[in-house]
Amino acid sequence: MVQEAEKYKAEEEKKWDKASSKNSLKLLAINIKANAEDKKLHVKLSDEDKQMILDKCNEIITWFHRNQTAEKEEFDHQQKELEKVRSPMFPKLPQSRR
Repeated sequence: MVQEAEKYKAEEEKKWDKASSKNSLKLLAINIKANAEDKKLHVKLSDEDKQMILDKCNEIITWFHRNQTAEKEEFDHQQKELEKVRSPMFPKLPQSRR
């Protein structure tokens, strides 16, 4: 019985980790896109940089909707790709909007 409980615990942790990665990617893409479009922020982006960020966010959001059953590692990879574009342009941008 203990073995069975351990098995289910490991499966649940794996599902939780995947859901966490999935939600993190979605929220990051939405927040970055909203921040790039927010005229109130005092972040100065060139039109080219802004368009690059928006294009990447839209690409990630489209990928997200088409790959709901992707594995945790795939969600993590997409998040790293998004952060590569965001980091140089929004080094101090908040992760979430309030």
